[in-house]
Amino acid sequence: MHTSIGDTLLTAETHPNDVDADDPTVVRSIAITVDDVVTALEANVRRDAGVVVRITPPYSGRMRARIHVEGAESTYDEPAPIHVSPERLVASPPPFPTPDDTEDELRDDPDARYTPETHRLRHERAVERWRAAVRESIVDTVELSTSRGPHEVSVLTLD
Repeated sequence: MHTSIGDTLLTAETHPNDVDADDPTVVRSIAITVDDVVTALEANVRRDAGVVVRITPPYSGRMRARIHVEGAESTYDEPAPIHVSPERLVASPPPFPTPDDTEDELRDDPDARYTPETHRLRHERAVERWRAAVRESIVDTVELSTSRGPHEVSVLTLD
């Protein structure tokens, strides 16, 4: 569901004289690692960590997006970086498995015997399945909230 560009690192390009590097609407695409999307979303669903994806000026056609804890920075000069919730980068994020859910499923399984070790192993597998589902559900485009209004960009994933 997403466009992969392998290990290519996309960074701010050299700006032609007619491009305003302060204008976020010049951005056509953002590139982010799949692991960054998964990590950011997991941090938020597990402990409401306030993790966002940050796009930092100067702006250009292709921008690298990185995970960032919102509020951990000082004030910004203008233009300020753009923050995107990782939930917006995943189409219909699946519910995160809780240890209680995993325990209930294990205890309801007539072919399994509950032990703390079995519970731990089952929960680890449930979390890995959740991560795999998130990896497969990254969106192709996202709308950025900019100082000039909403702006849709392509989402490119880095492996």
